[in-house]
Amino acid sequence: MDYIIREKYISKIKPFINKPVIKILIGMRRVGKSSLLLIIKDEVLKDVADKNKIYINFETSMLLGINNASSLLEYLKPLLEDIEGKVYFFLDEIQVIDGWEQVISDLKLNRDCDFYLTSSNAKLISNASLSEEYVEFEIQPFTFSEFKKTFENMELSKENLFYKFIQLGGLPFLKYFDLDETPSFEYLNDIYNTVLVKDVLQYNNIRDVDLFNHIFSYVLTNIGQSFSASSIKTYLKNKNKNISVDTILNYLEYCNIAFLIKKVPRYDILSKKTLKVDEKYYLTDHGFRQATGFPITQDIERILENIVYIELLLRGYEVKVGKVKDKEINFIAKKEKSLSYYQISYKIRDEKTRERIFETYNSIEDNFPKYVLSMDHSNFSQDGVIHKNIIDFLLEDEGVK
Repeated sequence: MDYIIREKYISKIKPFINKPVIKILIGMRRVGKSSLLLIIKDEVLKDVADKNKIYINFETSMLLGINNASSLLEYLKPLLEDIEGKVYFFLDEIQVIDGWEQVISDLKLNRDCDFYLTSSNAKLISNASLSEEYVEFEIQPFTFSEFKKTFENMELSKENLFYKFIQLGGLPFLKYFDLDETPSFEYLNDIYNTVLVKDVLQYNNIRDVDLFNHIFSYVLTNIGQSFSASSIKTYLKNKNKNISVDTILNYLEYCNIAFLIKKVPRYDILSKKTLKVDEKYYLTDHGFRQATGFPITQDIERILENIVYIELLLRGYEVKVGKVKDKEINFIAKKEKSLSYYQISYKIRDEKTRERIFETYNSIEDNFPKYVLSMDHSNFSQDGVIHKNIIDFLLEDEGVK
């Protein structure tokens, strides 16, 4: 089986196996949800008889007619006739089934079942009338440590691999292109358009595709920059396109629900309040930005921010952008009762750059860890602020150096 075993996710899911709780893997298309589903089916549950495991991908052409609860139950009847004992259901992209939760409830009433679902829609549960216990696992693209492990046969230095990661992003299927940029970017463009068309435009019945594309182009241009829906409205007005602020907010939320982008709130550290305006947005996979025409040398610090943001999410942190007086902390990462602060810069060899980066922490008087991450190899730690090479930081959580 040609799958990369993503132990971080497997270890999180294992405690819930054979427990009366529905396991739901959520995340953007092509981040590896289906592969994880099959790994659980074929590897983790390898001692379960194959006939007791039912796998269905609802987006295959053969199953296009199955789109509601009654047609799915009819499809399952002959599959279940000769099965004795517990049945394990692996239902891929369940959101295409209208009333899928009714099927779950019906099967649980009549069978001893264990359910594993995937969905590319963040509102799967909140939009459903599910009465069963469930647990969600959000699946992200490859971290840099997973990317490095995937391409370890390429015999490149970790620095060269990291620049490839900056260019290409972390979608697992890229492993088949051996870091060749042309097919990689073609693939990324195809996936980007598929997510936009299937999970945003079609799913939300958006008819004015040109207007939507202008809005999303603005988001891509301003990844990692604070902006408001009003600023997008002004940008579009200058292009003779009129749209309401509410519609812009809806479009951004549709992209968020499809896991294409992540909205990050801003937090005033001194007043301890979450700010309601000028959030930041980051891409779930930063490779989309380069694949859609943004050169790697443009705004590299914001690409690095994007990478660190996704890494912090994967490490289990709740992440916000920090505001302290008139300055900004790139990220405040919270896990239970602990906090840590992160400033990201491309290079800080210049003394003035270091002074600007480090002095942002002067107004924060707590004793939580404060980090500066950059591409420099020299250690510029000072006054209790820890400086780390960004590559080493990204590899440390996996125990990889």
